[in-house]
Order: sequence, then structure tokens, then C-alpha cells
Amino acid sequence: MSATDNLQESIRAGFGRGLLKAAQEDKNVVVLTADLAESTNVGDFRDEFPERFIDVGVAEQNLVTVGSGMAKMGKVPFVSSYAAFCPGRCWEQIRTTICLNDMNVKIIGAHAGLGTSPDGATHQALEDIALMRVLPNMQVFAPADSVEAEKITLAVAKTKSPSYIRLTRPDVPVFTNPNHEFKIGEGARIKAGQDVTILSTGTATWHALEAGIKLKDHGIDAEVLHFPTIKPLDEDLILESAKRTGLFVTVEDHQVAGGFGSAVSEFLSENLPIPLVRVGVENKFGQSGTPDELFRLYGITSTNIVKKAVELIKKHTTK
Repeated sequence: MSATDNLQESIRAGFGRGLLKAAQEDKNVVVLTADLAESTNVGDFRDEFPERFIDVGVAEQNLVTVGSGMAKMGKVPFVSSYAAFCPGRCWEQIRTTICLNDMNVKIIGAHAGLGTSPDGATHQALEDIALMRVLPNMQVFAPADSVEAEKITLAVAKTKSPSYIRLTRPDVPVFTNPNHEFKIGEGARIKAGQDVTILSTGTATWHALEAGIKLKDHGIDAEVLHFPTIKPLDEDLILESAKRTGLFVTVEDHQVAGGFGSAVSEFLSENLPIPLVRVGVENKFGQSGTPDELFRLYGITSTNIVKKAVELIKKHTTK
């Protein structure tokens, strides 16, 4: 991966490009939405493939059950809505009609996390990773930028498994390498280090990378790992880094309970218990504000990640 701060784009834009390419490659790709075609970036698909597009209206439970039925008939349905509504409103239908039957439905949860800032707490899905990773058969993805979102969309379209892709709303830095081959279940080391490991997913990875660089000013050599796939988790990468640094800080734009950090800590607790601190939303709902204001308020910033890493090292000095 390469870092640059001179280009920004919304993650959903990359998803839209990937969806069009997937549809051009496979005539069975279809799209369903719940009256949110433009907001979830499936409008271009609708315009190019109107016969493969269905708007079910404001009916998220119907959205996923119709998607499950189409998958049963051999289609590759992408069902899109805001993450607050899907999976938020239709989790039971996802559980029973999709996952229980192992249906090949791709669920797009747009406007996830604090970046849906002007819309307030009701629309800021901060629990969706927890909801989806607990379901048997479900794969869970959180791209770091639009380039990775496009790759994930194309990869997911080729699988036969229920999948959830988490998309955020605002423009974010584009920094992943477009030439890097995305593989489901594979994490990435974007900065090597020896003293502490910062593990992140989704758009939080940009803040993690910034923190890893800033920690040099504290004399700390931090490793930074990115996990675009939350389930299945890259357990080999986690173990390798844990054995080297022995200290972990996880970062996510999500509740710390049940999210990415919980997935990492659950795995480590059974395989290699080490000190771990989770950075994310701590048992609170969101609120209205700009993205920057909310990320600062909830501590999902490079400054707070640096603070947590320094405190962790001081508490568990290994040298």
C-alpha cells in the first residue's frame, strides 16, 4: 500500500464502479434497493441494466427476502440500503432467509459509522459489524478506501457465500495500492514495526497509519495492519504480529463491543493472550456534527491512537 493525501473519494463510489464491472462480467448479477438507489451508488447500474434492477420501496425486510429468493434461482443479488436499516431493520430476515439457507446474497450497508454525521444517531450504524459477524455463513468486509471497495465488490460477486460490505458516506483519502491483488480473508501489513501493533479496519485504517507514523516522534516503532476482511479474519497475520510486538491496539469506526476489536481479542484469548486496547465508540450512540467533530469526540483519531499506544507501552514495558 502507498499513502497519499492528495486524492479523496467516497468509498461508495468505488463500490458503484465495481458493481458495474461485476454486472458486465456476469449477467446473473442483479441489484435490489429500498428506495435508495442514488445514496447507495447503484444508480449507474439501474441506468445501464434496468431489466436487472428492482426497487422494492421502503421495505428492507422484503428487500432481503426477495434477494434470497432470487439467489435460490441462480441470480447474484446485491441488496443495498443504509446500514442502519439493513442489517439494522431486517436482521432476522437476513439470519433466516439468507444465512440459515446459505443463500448467495450480497448485502450492502451504506452510510455506516460516524461519517453519516449530519443525519444523527438514528442513521449512524455503529453496531452492524457485530450484527453481521455473529451470523453463520456470513462474510464481512470493510474497505479502507474507494479503490479497495471496488476490488472487494468484484471479489464478492464471484463467491457463493452470503456477504456484507460496509460502506461509509464522506470522501476519504485514497491510499491503497490499485495494483495490489485483493484476496478474501487476507490482511495487509502497511507499516512494519517492533514495539506495538495497531490493527484497524475500514476507514479507520487511515487514522491508524497516521498514528503509526506519529509514534516515531515518541521513539516507538509501531506496526500497522489493515483488515479489509473482518470475517474470515487473517489469523496468521495476527499471530505473527502478536509474537513480534506483544502489544495490540485495535481501531474501528464502530462500537468497541462486538466489533473488529472484539473479533481480534476473541481469537487472541484462545491462542496467544497479550495486552490489547480497543479504540472505537465506547457504549454510546452517535449524534449530529461534522465527521471531523464526531471522530474527535469519540476518539477515532491518530492523536488518540497515539495516546492509547503510549499508555499501553508504559503499562506493559517489555524492554
